[in-house]
Amino acid sequence: MTDSVITRKVGQIGRITLNRPKALNALNQEMVDGMIEALSAWKNDDSVKAVIVDGEGEKGFCAGGDIRMLAESGKAGDGQAWKFWRDEYQLNTLIHEYPKPYVALIDGITMGGGVGVSVHGEFRVAGDRTLFAMPETGIGFHPDVGGAYFLPRLAGELGAWMGLTGARLKTADCIAAGLATHYVPSEKQADLIAALEGAELDDDGEKLEAILDEYSGDAGASDLALHRGLIDAAFEGDSVDTIFARLDAAGDAWSQKQASILNTKSPTSLAVALAALRKGAELDFRDVMAQDLRVSSRFLKEGSDFFEGVRAVIIDKDNAPNWAEEAGHDEVDAYFAPLSPAEEMSYLD
Repeated sequence: MTDSVITRKVGQIGRITLNRPKALNALNQEMVDGMIEALSAWKNDDSVKAVIVDGEGEKGFCAGGDIRMLAESGKAGDGQAWKFWRDEYQLNTLIHEYPKPYVALIDGITMGGGVGVSVHGEFRVAGDRTLFAMPETGIGFHPDVGGAYFLPRLAGELGAWMGLTGARLKTADCIAAGLATHYVPSEKQADLIAALEGAELDDDGEKLEAILDEYSGDAGASDLALHRGLIDAAFEGDSVDTIFARLDAAGDAWSQKQASILNTKSPTSLAVALAALRKGAELDFRDVMAQDLRVSSRFLKEGSDFFEGVRAVIIDKDNAPNWAEEAGHDEVDAYFAPLSPAEEMSYLD
């Protein structure tokens, strides 16, 4: 256990609480290490039947990763950013392949790295405060932490729309999209945790799921269905330029708004992100993680929009990035090339 992530066993539950509320529980190296240590220990512990992950504070489950550190490491060339991503992606893989029920209580801001430690688990419980997004193209980056795996597997082109625009989904939308498996009102989530901690659970997860169902409610109507036709029509294919053209041709207010949003994003990030999503649709999870590490590492190159995006959003906070021109086809392809053998993705087993 560390100050920034609290791990313990309560009853038959392994509990993990992300504990950096002032930073909206954004992940740092210590938190990644702590989660890996706990999950690895509980994986073969017969006394632990399931894992619950939540975030301290009312605002954020986990708002992402330590973006400032990543940019500073990239400029310094000290390898800390590469190590963080390698370890974070190892954690994402551990969660995706975890042999026991993994319950993430995503009641609050859940973005970037927070998505990576929730969406790959078996159960994702939204609350009234849930706000879910992959906003990386707005900081000159790409939807990593397995975004290229789960986004293309959403219905239609929801994933491409989310990955390119950074769309923020509230509770009902998360349920409708399948990003959340249950809705439990914020005021009942502590009761849910207590019920799970006090239960006699079975090995197949049936009793746990019955408790989740007991506490779950109706999240209400989602607006996604209203725009699904427009999303699917505009965001298919492999060309960002074609997406812009389709949105322009549609002419409606919603499509015009999406075009305006895309115009604020890094052109190179849009091209790389779309390529990553299309490739990821055909890859297994570990291959997506390897792709993520390659692409993330390439965003640390000199002159990358990632540094400009971090400056504009995190450091100066002027929200006025000066993006480079869109990378050409060959330049985009270069983001996906293998790293050196020592830098390629490795796994915990």
